[in-house]
Amino acid sequence: MPSAVMPTSGRGAAGGPAPAAISAVGLRKSFGDKVVLDGIDLRIPAGSVFALLGPNGAGKTTVVKILSTLITADGGEARVGGHDLATQAQSVRAAIGVTGQFSAVDGLITGEENMLLMADLNHLSKAEGQRVAAELLERFDLVEAAKKPASTYSGGMKRRLDIAMTLVGGPRIIFLDEPTTGLDPRSRHNMWRIIRQLVTGGTTVFLTTQYLEEADELADRIAVLNGGRIVAEGSADELKRLVPGGHVRLRFTDPAAYRAATDALADAARDDEALTLQIPNDGTQRELRAVLDRLDAAGIEADELTVHTPDLDDVFFALTGSTAVPAQADQSKETVR
Repeated sequence: MPSAVMPTSGRGAAGGPAPAAISAVGLRKSFGDKVVLDGIDLRIPAGSVFALLGPNGAGKTTVVKILSTLITADGGEARVGGHDLATQAQSVRAAIGVTGQFSAVDGLITGEENMLLMADLNHLSKAEGQRVAAELLERFDLVEAAKKPASTYSGGMKRRLDIAMTLVGGPRIIFLDEPTTGLDPRSRHNMWRIIRQLVTGGTTVFLTTQYLEEADELADRIAVLNGGRIVAEGSADELKRLVPGGHVRLRFTDPAAYRAATDALADAARDDEALTLQIPNDGTQRELRAVLDRLDAAGIEADELTVHTPDLDDVFFALTGSTAVPAQADQSKETVR
């Protein structure tokens, strides 16, 4: 099974490493005899999206609960927003916002009242709370529904309100624990847009998800959690290069050129009927250049060159050994419209 941990690549304005919004070394957690986390190391640059992937029961939510001070780790150290998790928990709570899989919205009161309640919990003055609530309701396109009971909201509206409530205190770091579970594709894409806007504004987003497309679309860095350990970390492209199956496909329209190419590229898999060759390739610039140099040396030009790399589904299966089909954006068992 492929296994790799790649260093994070965030860079600061001066060219050095970007400051870490979240860092952890050796986090451990057990529940009874079950070891859930067995030495987790993380470094998440400020102003980025970090996605944690893993099968059900891998410990993704446990990581979020530890880093957001909801439960304590059995071992290891962590800093969130520059504050030590063990000794400065209150400062950590002031720097973060958390949105879980299930909405914290109170359906018995209006969207506006939910926002004002959150402002009160964040100790904002009445005037400041009203101002912040109005700005966030507008930002999340909830102004028209603000006076209606939240129980009348669609799933996507409730999720937007949930995140808006999380932002009332102005957190620099937001934990989104499977925030799009159960949403229809349109609502999920709207949520992606909101997350991108948050990061553009400088917020750091720690995202757990089972939707591989979601991680591919949003995350600057992705870590795969399995068996209590992070078995791989990197950008989506870096992770895709960890598993076999990448190749370059060359298509020809001239049979003579195709025959010449088969002689020059003896290691390629042939499809004589389609006049195509398939060459193992990881898609890197160096590997592509090597293929092109071989064609140039033989005086051959392909009519079409296509690079095929494994997707995150392949990565997920290879790194976790899972036989369960990971969730996809259009495959929710339960859709909330």
